[in-house]
Amino acid sequence: MKVVLFCGGRGTRIREYSESIPKPMIPLGPQPIMRHVMQWYSDYGHDDFVLCLGYKANVIKDFFLSTRPQTFADCVVSGGGKDIQLLNEGVKDWRVTLLDTGIWRNIGERLWAARNQVKDEKMFLANYADGLTDVDLNDMLARFEASGMYGCFLAVRAPLTYHLADIDETGRVRALRGTDASDIWINGGYFIFRPEIFDYMNDGEELVLEPFARLIADNKLMAYKHEGFWRSMDTLRDWQSLEDMVENGEMPWNAAVRAERARRNVIKAAS
Repeated sequence: MKVVLFCGGRGTRIREYSESIPKPMIPLGPQPIMRHVMQWYSDYGHDDFVLCLGYKANVIKDFFLSTRPQTFADCVVSGGGKDIQLLNEGVKDWRVTLLDTGIWRNIGERLWAARNQVKDEKMFLANYADGLTDVDLNDMLARFEASGMYGCFLAVRAPLTYHLADIDETGRVRALRGTDASDIWINGGYFIFRPEIFDYMNDGEELVLEPFARLIADNKLMAYKHEGFWRSMDTLRDWQSLEDMVENGEMPWNAAVRAERARRNVIKAAS
């Protein structure tokens, strides 16, 4: 199944990095966040990517043109670098389409520019390329396929620390509650679409505004609620939080890390 990644934004809220490199290329540990996202999809067997490029597109192109399979794999090097043996049997050869969709286009325009890449797909995936999650993609896909809907997005709890006030018309406060106790859900990206989505789009429209409004009117949009891990990288503080998780080996979005943690728990329980 093809995966469309929106990689063209300027990332102005994390300007400390994005002035020199595009936001999807900001590193988390030894690799850019975009590759963490791609690895997550690959863990579920989806290795055909369409990258909608824009701001500093050449940086992302150079990354893929210069990166070889052994870059992120255990390997044995001999013959002065001429002979390379990969030790990871599961290393996959991803197919990556690098599509320059322009600097100033919004997400809807970028998806529209990529429509010919996915027009023959029964379903396709899409994402912002700057958020990480541990959601079960197989379950999300199964529910979407059974629904008959044309679009789906991952719904997550709002990452806010505010207290919400219930106030009547006289100014009397009826209740205060934290956002964690509210029923507020936000769009966390991680979209699934059928090609019919393009019938609901017009040139220049933002994806989650007019097209989604039309889907809602026709009862063709669903949300997949997820209470587990989800984190976007919008600010420097977000990046630092994710970077700390990588440094501590706490990466719930990574299948290998989850498997190793499960193995250790089994050993611990048996001892």
